[in-house]
Amino acid sequence: MARSATKAGFREDIEGLRAVAVLAVVLFHAGVPGIGGGYVGVDVFFVISGFLITGLLWREVSTSGTVRLRRFYGARARRLLPASAAVGVVTAIASFVLLPPLQVKNVLIDGIANALYVGNYLFALQGVDYHLAYTPPSPFLHYWSLGVEEQFYLVWPAMIIVTAWLIRRVRRQRTEANATASVRPYLVVLVLVGVVSFALSLAATALLPSVAFFSLPTRAWELAVGGLVGLTAAHWRRLPAPIVAIAAWGGLALILVACTVLSATTPFPGTAALLPVLGTVLVIGAGCAAPAGGVGRILSLPPMRAIGRASYSWYLWHWPVLVLAAPLLGHSLGLVERLVTVVISGVLAVVTLRLIENPIRLADSLRRSPARSLAVGGAATAVAVCVSVVCLLLVPIPLGRGPAAPPLAVAATPPPTGPNPGPYDAAVQQAFAQVQAAVSASADRTAVPSNLNPSLTDADNESPLTYFKGCLRNFFDVDQPECVTGDTASPTEVALVGDSNAAMWIPTFQQLTEDRPWRVETLTKGGCPMLDLAIINPFLRREYTECKQWRDLIIDRLRAERPQLIVLGLWRKYGERYDFPAGVTSYDPTWNDSLTDLVHELRGLGSEVLVLGPVPDPHTEVPVCLSGHLDDTLACSPTRAKAVNEAGIAAEAAAVTRGGGEYVDVTDLFCTADRCPAIVGNTVVFQDANHLSFQYARLLAPVIGALADRALARSSPAS
Repeated sequence: MARSATKAGFREDIEGLRAVAVLAVVLFHAGVPGIGGGYVGVDVFFVISGFLITGLLWREVSTSGTVRLRRFYGARARRLLPASAAVGVVTAIASFVLLPPLQVKNVLIDGIANALYVGNYLFALQGVDYHLAYTPPSPFLHYWSLGVEEQFYLVWPAMIIVTAWLIRRVRRQRTEANATASVRPYLVVLVLVGVVSFALSLAATALLPSVAFFSLPTRAWELAVGGLVGLTAAHWRRLPAPIVAIAAWGGLALILVACTVLSATTPFPGTAALLPVLGTVLVIGAGCAAPAGGVGRILSLPPMRAIGRASYSWYLWHWPVLVLAAPLLGHSLGLVERLVTVVISGVLAVVTLRLIENPIRLADSLRRSPARSLAVGGAATAVAVCVSVVCLLLVPIPLGRGPAAPPLAVAATPPPTGPNPGPYDAAVQQAFAQVQAAVSASADRTAVPSNLNPSLTDADNESPLTYFKGCLRNFFDVDQPECVTGDTASPTEVALVGDSNAAMWIPTFQQLTEDRPWRVETLTKGGCPMLDLAIINPFLRREYTECKQWRDLIIDRLRAERPQLIVLGLWRKYGERYDFPAGVTSYDPTWNDSLTDLVHELRGLGSEVLVLGPVPDPHTEVPVCLSGHLDDTLACSPTRAKAVNEAGIAAEAAAVTRGGGEYVDVTDLFCTADRCPAIVGNTVVFQDANHLSFQYARLLAPVIGALADRALARSSPAS
């Protein structure tokens, strides 16, 4: 989010344009209605940086034949690093104080990476989505754009220097100054960089959205486009006044349209980024001809310039203040409270500008000495890294201090035999009753027991993708390896099918195969509920075609194998109302009709179909929450009314019955009439905000086994 004055004259309109950019970002993050695309403010900043830095480097290389790197990096260091480090230090300390131990560890690692300006690649590798992350957002997440800019500052001067060197090699007969004064070779280089980067951006937006969003190679085209405007400023100045005015107003309109029309579900950057980028190009280009006219007059107004001057610090402060306000207040923020955080961060930005940014940036002793500037920037970075490291070392291990709790134990009785349904129903009721008794005994416990199993750290570190060894297919997978447990030669085949909420029952069925001669096959894929619906994957930001391909493959496999029992598991938080915009909505009529059709289709294979109802929604990352409430587990244990959609379960049950299958409401395995405890017995129920812990899934094996036994009894020839 850097800004630099150019030697050719300070551009007040660009300072005002920064105000537009930062206002778009902070209002978007505050959730102001109608600003669903405000994140494009970052793209505006990128184009501005490309324009200013490329112009600065070109003027230097065209006059001296090279770039004085120490001077360049010294100026960047004293301009950017002290303020960034100061906000980073405060954010790290505030996170250490306010966030639960299991959350703050990852936040501090983010702080270290971002202090070193490589956090954008950390977020890209993690597959973090800026708008739709499951886990609580990192207070350092916005630093990704600073990483892109710092990497740009490393690459761009080298590119200019190499281009100048190549020109001199090709034009040896000319003087060095004349050899490097032609702008055309630099334009060619920028065009090549822009074309390659834009192509990478288009491909990555479709295939690897997090990489497209966070990385320099997929964002460099925006900076290159800004550079092209800087190198063609003379041509912009020759445009007729009416054309300049139309370009300026049209450019501002494009930026505002992008802020209001785009949304968190728009594939980005991709082609959507052309809107704010082109708009910024037109505003800056028109300003080359008439910086004080038309749009420039509006952007140069004192209030706009004042916001623009503080835009860097405001960008740094707004996100951690917004994210950390909720744990500070102990509740999620409403719109008014979010707007208050915008004001508070704005005040902090002004303070930072006056006490840190300007004094360091304008200090004569530093401006005269690149070495001292670099030393100040390096020292600021070192302090930010060291503070995060020290805080990381001080994070306590969350251990339960309450009395030891009796473990959940469900008696595993031999399965009934014969066609009479009575014994099977009795076995199911008996198993449910044992779990219900343990849930009731745990509902009012407040302290995390000292014999917790798994420990909070272990529960938080459970990795389904690793544990399930490829049986849970990832977003891009359209195949399904043979994932079979139990007696592989058994004539009794059970298929566990669905999305990750089916896969979370894998430990249950692994436990069951120890005393039942079953062949259990797992067929699961993340984010793919097996329903024949056009699903949008909000992480990929496009139609989830891999889900349909995988579903067709699984249906064909089930048709060929014809298992005696198909157990179907589904997540129930698809849809806008659940903050997972997938183009379909759980429990609505379209969802239920599709569920009926799927069950009917599977029953047509000759299989019994057992549909597992939803587990309660804890509305929090359970191990993380418990690590911050070791003496108050009720803070992590939602009420039944909040955690369970009774009407949705009833509608689904009717839909499954219409299709000829059996629906099991599993709510009583987790909740009393009033509350759904986060710990049952001495076991953490959830590993995150959506999936059961492996240990609790194993402990429920006798219950699920009794349900499967009853379903299989219906499929036996004797019945």
